[in-house]
Amino acid sequence: MTDVKTPQTTEHVTIYAAAWCPFCQNLIAGLKENGTPFEAWDVEKHDDLSKWVESVNDGNRVVPTVLYSDGEHATNPSVEEVTAKYAELSSK
Repeated sequence: MTDVKTPQTTEHVTIYAAAWCPFCQNLIAGLKENGTPFEAWDVEKHDDLSKWVESVNDGNRVVPTVLYSDGEHATNPSVEEVTAKYAELSSK
């Protein structure tokens, strides 16, 4: 998919998730537990965000997909990966 605009965020970590997804819930719970700040959006409720997730996952709506403030993204990352990336971004 092309021509899909990257969502704008003011957070270092933005999670695109779905309420039914156990991987999403585990990631969110783990980040809350270790105190890593993030913003989360439900792709089921936002078609534009769902389209972006599909655009970075070869046309598949794979959640969780995480967008970082430096423009990088990760699909189904671990709590440790997101926490490390947050530490890197917040130290700049």
